Amino acid sequence: MGVILATAGSAIGLGNVWRFPYMAGENGGAAFIIFYIMCVVVLGLPCMVSEFIIGRHAQANTARAYNKISGSKIWTVVGCLSVLTGFLITSYYAVVSGWCLQYIYASVMGHLDGDPEYFKQYFTDFSTNPVKPIVWTVAILGITHLVIQHGVRDGIEKASKMLMPMLFILLLVLVVSSCMLPNAIAGIEFLFKPDFSKVTPDVLLSALGQSFYSMSIGMGCLCTYASYFSRHTNLLRSAVQIGLIDTFVAILAGLMIFPAAFSVGVSPDSGPSLIFITLPNVFQQAFAGMPVLGYVISLAFYALLSLAALTSLISLHEVSTAFFYEELHIGRKKAALIVTVSCSVLGAICSLSLGGYEVMSFLGKTLFDIFDFVTGQVFLPVCGFLTCLMVGWYLPHKLVRDEFTNWGTLRGSLFHVYLFAIKYLCPAFIMIIFLHQFGLI
Repeated sequence: MGVILATAGSAIGLGNVWRFPYMAGENGGAAFIIFYIMCVVVLGLPCMVSEFIIGRHAQANTARAYNKISGSKIWTVVGCLSVLTGFLITSYYAVVSGWCLQYIYASVMGHLDGDPEYFKQYFTDFSTNPVKPIVWTVAILGITHLVIQHGVRDGIEKASKMLMPMLFILLLVLVVSSCMLPNAIAGIEFLFKPDFSKVTPDVLLSALGQSFYSMSIGMGCLCTYASYFSRHTNLLRSAVQIGLIDTFVAILAGLMIFPAAFSVGVSPDSGPSLIFITLPNVFQQAFAGMPVLGYVISLAFYALLSLAALTSLISLHEVSTAFFYEELHIGRKKAALIVTVSCSVLGAICSLSLGGYEVMSFLGKTLFDIFDFVTGQVFLPVCGFLTCLMVGWYLPHKLVRDEFTNWGTLRGSLFHVYLFAIKYLCPAFIMIIFLHQFGLI
């Protein structure tokens, strides 16, 4: 259970609580959710199982796992790229995670009180400040470090068993509070009443991309955690459990946000600004007659975001820590310290790049945006695509079947369905996503 919760924590993050709701808002609500769930089943689960197979068979960090299972240095490059991707994401993801801590502080201090323009200016002033965001970035990486240095069982598993239930409880409290607001039914209908007239090829591709990124595919987390799985772990069932938890949290996040947004007449397609600019205004308006409750809800919401960010950061950190720990033959604490310090430095540079420092920008883009673009739109699809090719076409089918079926002990295990998906469907869909985002199709 500890490993399942930890692995689910790697998938559940700001992508579920922040990105999924605004993606649904921009793409028609329920229709987007239907296609998202279909994509999780068709693309997400087979890719997740593939990383599980590699990690459990090799029982090593992601870079070594690809080399060990394939016996070829060519495929080792894919493992190294996954580790690099996880490392870079840790750096800039910690910046956004730090913003969540700042908003907890702002909620406690009563700073989130004003008109819509105030919230916009507050976020701009904070995110471009040369000092404050860096302090919070280092703070959340420090918390992550304390968990990681204690190892898998005493650190990650214990933290996951505590953090994940807290996340669910906070989420359910916020959902109930949101759904009890006046006119909340309009937001619930938006989320669950599909309008297929709004479905376009772009909506389908958005759902496909969100399913891929939401489940942490291609960044080494799944492979690393699978190296801690026992030989008796049912890989397909574990993937389904994690996929269900991940999707359930994403839909609950929609139930938390949209009823409140519709209650005060805020557009559901507010985009990436939804979480730090739009929602503080929503909470203030929705609970205008009950300021104390509005204060508690706002605080709980940003606590929820911070927990979601922390569970993902722990997983991302572990990918790099396991790599340095095994490859440099050093202690876990030293390996964790290398990652924490390195990511703190890179995170600080990413944060400074948002403040208009030209030296931190390249080709008209901030370093933060470059990290986001390169990892999310290039490295993740490439790692996922090559992993599918390796498992589907390069590895011996007997090896893949043995891992999938737990050496023949699992009957009716849908192995041939999985193999077809990983050989044909997943590579094709990933390639479509990759080409579409660059405007090539």
